[in-house]
Amino acid sequence: MSAGDAVRTAYAASVRLPAGIASLAFDGPLAGDTDADVCVVGGGIAGCSAALHLAERGYRVLLLEAQDIGFGASGRSGAQAIFGAACGQDKLRQLIGAGDARRVWDLSVEALAQQRSLIARHQIDCDYVAGQMHVAIKPRQEAELRTEVAALQNQYDYPSVRYVERDELRTLLATERYTGALFDTNSGHLQPLNYTLGLAGAAARAGAKIHTHSAVSAVDETTNGGTSQVRVHTARGVVRCRHAVLCCNAYIGALAPALAARIMAVGTYIVATEPLGAERATSLIRNNAAVTDINWVLDYFRRSADHRLLFGGRVSYSGIDPLGTGAATRLRMLRVFPQLRDVRIEYAWGGYVDITLNRAPNFGRLSPNVYYLQGFSGHGIALTGIAGQLVAEAIAGSAERFDVFARIPHRGFPGGPALRRPALVLAMLWYRLRDLL
Repeated sequence: MSAGDAVRTAYAASVRLPAGIASLAFDGPLAGDTDADVCVVGGGIAGCSAALHLAERGYRVLLLEAQDIGFGASGRSGAQAIFGAACGQDKLRQLIGAGDARRVWDLSVEALAQQRSLIARHQIDCDYVAGQMHVAIKPRQEAELRTEVAALQNQYDYPSVRYVERDELRTLLATERYTGALFDTNSGHLQPLNYTLGLAGAAARAGAKIHTHSAVSAVDETTNGGTSQVRVHTARGVVRCRHAVLCCNAYIGALAPALAARIMAVGTYIVATEPLGAERATSLIRNNAAVTDINWVLDYFRRSADHRLLFGGRVSYSGIDPLGTGAATRLRMLRVFPQLRDVRIEYAWGGYVDITLNRAPNFGRLSPNVYYLQGFSGHGIALTGIAGQLVAEAIAGSAERFDVFARIPHRGFPGGPALRRPALVLAMLWYRLRDLL
């Protein structure tokens, strides 16, 4: 078993799978050639949402996942469902203008409502809790959050946010580290693997065929007599279809080099304490909101349904899993909650998220009938779900909302295959120094 497998096993052991999901059986590796209307590649939230929305429209859908459902960022993330895109609205206005930036904003808010609707409609037991806070560590960040609250309320008609002053924040978080917060009652957090599995189960019940352990080696599109056919190749079979949707994110690799050049796989790490008991866990985060600071190299944390503290951060831009991940992340946790020095870390895990150079999501078409969704940049728990719906709309002939995202311009990371990651590491060192100053 590899180190990555060991981390995954430890994480899986900490997940309480609900009834109906624990026994859910997907098909094994694809064997032989088969036909479908749409082939979805990737079994994360985006892929499962696309499969679900396509199947509900009556398409014959086949989903291929190289590992298990939720194996990537969807199943291992900090699971904070947050408004907007990772790049922020100011950056979006620069990239696509005020009108389209507002449309992206509105879709991100719709994504939060869609997530709650999917959970309710498909009875997904994923411990959803409303409430999320961005917290400030220094006066500069307090000013940034105050400005953002005013902009969201006045420019974007988003009344669910408010600014929390230091004294009130002390009553919500049992820490001296933070000096103010943006609190949003419309955002929230959930158990990410259960949510992803719940979407996959809903897609399967709607008629989608799901094959796990079916890595895709190539996707090609040909036209014969005016009719296009897409072929999706695995080691043991081929899917012939009219459309394909690539939802591979950090794992796109050699399957689509042009797409891989636009994203970078970044490692992030999470620890779970032993169960603290309801009283002690509640004392740490009294409103049970998910919390993230706004440093460039940030910390994020929340309570779990079984009264643990889940604490993440310690991003690795080098692509190398540092030694002592659990111990190092525990030290970060103790900077926030020193009262947990007596608490044991029971699980530690990590994984990759994909980031784009401009931190904006990257949706589009690789060829006329091959679509892709990637580049959520750590902001995908809600946005991936609406992305799956938008690509289903586009395949069905209504691409207007999908094309708002497709108009966002993207460039590859500088430095080429050999130097792009070292260049990113140097850039991130600068931002880390900025955090510390």
